[in-house]
Amino acid sequence: MKETSVTQVMKAGESKRQKATLFAAQPSAGFPVPGDDLIDTALDINDLVIANPASTFFVRVAGDSMEGAGIFSGDVLVVDRSVVPKDSSIVVAAVYGELVVKRLQKKGDSHLLASENTNYEPITISENDDCFIWGVVVGSVRKF
Repeated sequence: MKETSVTQVMKAGESKRQKATLFAAQPSAGFPVPGDDLIDTALDINDLVIANPASTFFVRVAGDSMEGAGIFSGDVLVVDRSVVPKDSSIVVAAVYGELVVKRLQKKGDSHLLASENTNYEPITISENDDCFIWGVVVGSVRKF
């Protein structure tokens, strides 16, 4: 087991943009439906996951502490630094110089950085700790 941490940071929009075809048909996840060949538009994945390009980064994560939130080792998270973190936001936080992925929770007058795996204890944040919220996770991408 390993805490979920950031292994790579990439600026959004640094790669060459390529558009893929977005079909108008929406495949059913249940019973099959007749398909069609109607092309709705071209879709650039950046347009789908990035609202604020100047403040958005991609981070690759390692570890299993956020599996309960659907974040797995090797996933690439979309992190927007312009989004204001609130209670229950999934955030990337710098804790004593290490970037970690956790759920922000308000607990009385303090805050916790909680894992989504019961094998890990939450990190309590106080004013004296070397910790700050680096950005809010707004999406994720996973290769199958």
